[in-house]
Amino acid sequence: MERQRLTTVSFLEPIQESLQAVEDLMRRQAAEHHHDLNAALQHLLSAGGKRLRPALVLLTGEMLGADRERLLTLAAAIELLHTATLVHDDLIDGALLRRGIPTLNAHWSPAATVLTGDFMFARAARLAALAGSVEVMQLFAETLAIIVDGEITQLFDGPGLADREAYYRRIYAKTASMFVLATVSPARLGGAGEEALAAMRRYGHDLGIAYQIVDDILDFTGDQARLGKPVGSDLRHGLITMPTLCYLEHHPDDKPLRAILAGESVSEAEMEGLIERIRASEAIAQAAEDARRFARRAMEALEIMPEGAHRAALIAMADYIVKRDF
Repeated sequence: MERQRLTTVSFLEPIQESLQAVEDLMRRQAAEHHHDLNAALQHLLSAGGKRLRPALVLLTGEMLGADRERLLTLAAAIELLHTATLVHDDLIDGALLRRGIPTLNAHWSPAATVLTGDFMFARAARLAALAGSVEVMQLFAETLAIIVDGEITQLFDGPGLADREAYYRRIYAKTASMFVLATVSPARLGGAGEEALAAMRRYGHDLGIAYQIVDDILDFTGDQARLGKPVGSDLRHGLITMPTLCYLEHHPDDKPLRAILAGESVSEAEMEGLIERIRASEAIAQAAEDARRFARRAMEALEIMPEGAHRAALIAMADYIVKRDF
């Protein structure tokens, strides 16, 4: 089988060989199971991406002296966990494209899609167990519970919550909790002390928050072909993200936005107008500054870490995340 070609960016250079080993390990996880499961796994992994979560595992673990083979299995476990959550998310959202590639549920029934996601959760858990740490397995299970609880909260509490703290809690559950898993787990494998564990938790938390804020900005500033979904997709589903929160703070009387917050429907023309007003407003720059604030905090958390190529790469990753094209 031809190897997946990984995109090269500067912060991945110290771990290119290890990242490829992680990719190969993930692709072997369905080899002895039903051929459709194997085909689904290859399809999902072929969607690509920067593999930021396994990169975090490898950079953190190598920086702190963790065993390489244990790091490889942990990195593969966390990326498979992430991929499994995307399978279920796409089904819940009815999404037919991700990164411009058809989602699994675009081709398969809901039952087959759910079962494939479940299979990937199981394989992720098996790999995590092979890392040989009870503490890591506990964190792995706790992170999955946080992610599911966040999704349930969003479904039952309603999407139209216009509160910054509620927003931060939601994106911690959705995104940053997985970044914390990807930084604290390898630190534990490396035998880090409590101060170092706390620093890597802060780094993972703040990096994950910054990453999701930028994603939410790109939902407004990207183009539909590149996003694989309509511009302003979250707002169209009643989901209030940081750009909308910033816009609301300066334009509290915007009628279509007030209607969305009240759970009322708006016309397509009103929605398009609101999205364009947010895109043209100061809200985008303000949301970007909020992302940079979290990225700076993430970098500061690394000050106590050992100097070298791996710490420099973690700093570069934080810088990269907030400089993605708006």
